Amino acid sequence: MDPRPVVLMFPGQGAQHARMAAGLYGHDPAFTATMDRVLPLFDDDLRSAWLDGDPVDDAERAQPLLFAVDYALGAMVLGWGVRPWALVGHSIGELAAATLAGIFEVEDVAALLLERARLLAEAPPGGMLAVAASAAEVLPYLREDVVVGAENAPNQVLLAGSAAPLAAVQRALKADGFVCLRAKSDRPFHSPAIGTVCQRALPAFRSVPLKQPRLRLWSAYTTEPLTEPGTPEFWCMQPASVVRFWPTLDNILSTQDVHLVEAGPGQGLSAIARRHPRGVVTPLLPDRFRGPEADRAAVQAARSRLV
Repeated sequence: MDPRPVVLMFPGQGAQHARMAAGLYGHDPAFTATMDRVLPLFDDDLRSAWLDGDPVDDAERAQPLLFAVDYALGAMVLGWGVRPWALVGHSIGELAAATLAGIFEVEDVAALLLERARLLAEAPPGGMLAVAASAAEVLPYLREDVVVGAENAPNQVLLAGSAAPLAAVQRALKADGFVCLRAKSDRPFHSPAIGTVCQRALPAFRSVPLKQPRLRLWSAYTTEPLTEPGTPEFWCMQPASVVRFWPTLDNILSTQDVHLVEAGPGQGLSAIARRHPRGVVTPLLPDRFRGPEADRAAVQAARSRLV
């Protein structure tokens, strides 16, 4: 058992994959109960689509499934008796972390995500592009409709923009020798391109109560812990705001020697955190779905390090 205090990390858009964490469903009682509580709030077909391995990259399906899996994995770890020192999320992972911290009720978040999904369907098509470069290095390639959407590591940024301009920027970067990879997203999250869509969801966000967090929550948008529940505007505009995950992670690790645990699909945040000189990391799941037994073995290995 690692004696260091735990920080749970919740991944966001781009981490989703078919059957993510499905090996735990029907096997782990706490995870199963939470998924059974959350999934019906979204869509009657969402559970069967998830378990059947249907594609999940469209935002209307990816966002609720990511939230549900992140939240259920976090609840599972809390059920082990782990009291996290802090929570931190990337993109929609911050909404899952905020719900686990008690700022939102699950039912309210489900309603908000459904409203956001309805509005996102009207957003311009676009995407996100991971680039092995610093924000300064990509600056000459940016344009009004292609921006830095996330600072993930010192030499890893995520660009976001409308479809055609983003493709043009990708070609230019590749021509100059930069390594690029399209992220799994059909919308330009974390860019001004969806700012208007997010703004239209503000009445829905203003309609739900926000409560004082019961657990410490570091925001990857401010890079600091939230001492208050935040405002409806803060939560509403997150999908159009820059994610500053690396500066946030650095602030956490400069404050406390912790054990970072990725509570979500894949190992993307774990890979980022391992690049930090003080990063001690345990993912709860394999890098992709490798069968039910692989999910269960990964969780068991993680649990043995935590309790």
